[in-house]
Amino acid sequence: MMINGINHITFAVSDLEKSVDFYVNLLGLRLVGKWDKGAYLLAGNQWVALNVDDTVILETKTDYTHIAFNVLSTDFQIMKDKLENAGVKSFKENSSEGDSFYFFDPDGHKLELHYNTLEDRLKWARENDWSTFELY
Repeated sequence: MMINGINHITFAVSDLEKSVDFYVNLLGLRLVGKWDKGAYLLAGNQWVALNVDDTVILETKTDYTHIAFNVLSTDFQIMKDKLENAGVKSFKENSSEGDSFYFFDPDGHKLELHYNTLEDRLKWARENDWSTFELY
């Protein structure tokens, strides 16, 4: 037995309307269900849940943990500009292959726009001679 994928991602949110607006109108996720304490959305075929939680901690974590959303290379700059023009804050400059934009959602969850694949990353790692990198 083994895990065969990610079923869904859940974000605890402090303000459902603000989060739905962010994920639907800025990021383009599709709203498929909503109630007073939550919403279900789709990012492509990936299920994303928003759940109102009175214990949401609005402090920004300093570690690198984040969720990366895939975008087409032709949409990357448009999406990045849209987020920046909306005042979305970035938390890191990109230093790896491909274009990435690292940013916060309204509750401080760390997100990323990225359009390259795992195969692209593995090729880049091999070509850039990561001394401790092993391919399995």
